Amino acid sequence: MFSKVKRSTVRPVAVLAIVFFSATLFAQLKSNQTEGYGADKVLKFNYTQSFDCVDQPYSDLDHDSVRASRDPGEFQIPICQVGANPTINPPGQVGSAEVTTEPVYVLVPMFSTDKNQNPNDAISCDNVVPGTLCGPTLGKTLIQLFGAIPEAFKEHPAIYTQCPDPGLPAGTCTMHASRLDLGKLLVALKLVPPPAKNIFLPSPNHSHVLLNEDINIKPIWWQVIPVLVLTPNDWPSKAGGNGITSFAKLTAAEKAGEAIQAPSNFFLYFSSYVMSEMNMH
Repeated sequence: MFSKVKRSTVRPVAVLAIVFFSATLFAQLKSNQTEGYGADKVLKFNYTQSFDCVDQPYSDLDHDSVRASRDPGEFQIPICQVGANPTINPPGQVGSAEVTTEPVYVLVPMFSTDKNQNPNDAISCDNVVPGTLCGPTLGKTLIQLFGAIPEAFKEHPAIYTQCPDPGLPAGTCTMHASRLDLGKLLVALKLVPPPAKNIFLPSPNHSHVLLNEDINIKPIWWQVIPVLVLTPNDWPSKAGGNGITSFAKLTAAEKAGEAIQAPSNFFLYFSSYVMSEMNMH
């Protein structure tokens, strides 16, 4: 996965200039922006409205055996459900969202760099909606399910992620939902027994990948496709250059059994454009 580093022939002044230029690029994010990757480039996403988690009339996202059209309580707090795949998207296009809507692949680091066994290291309860697993309870649950606390749900992950934004607490990201329902996914992965029920976890620490053709695009609705990344070697660094920074590398990781993706009813609205190349040495 890693290659030997060749001795650089670039002069120190040039190196400092490149480092300064890179730092300046990353410092240019506004409060409604995040970074992304695509076609092995670093991207900037500009969010111009809130997220949407689609709940259709015949859905039962809260698993109370009452369809949404007759269950007003189902709408009071958005249920952003991994594993759901609505047949309509926010603009009203009818058909599988995976067909009608461009995907934003959300990389979720489901590995632990230190095999963490301390439940207190999980995302705290300071910034979560009531009813969300958090703090030591979240930590104990993750250790039971995965054998350790993944970097995705640590209050202070040991890796770089594009969300949360720099300086902001874990479990937050601009214009994103603050929690996800993973119950359906955990049943599908056979980590918890059926039937599915709501299991709300804080929004995980994560990064983003777009298709090559989508790296420069005006604001549109995107379907969030969570991707569970299982190995540290596949995780991209801040400046890219390694790990999953393109759809091709994502596909390769999935074929190798190192990543798992699932649909969701979670949509984001943003534009994207290239912020920097990844070929700076």
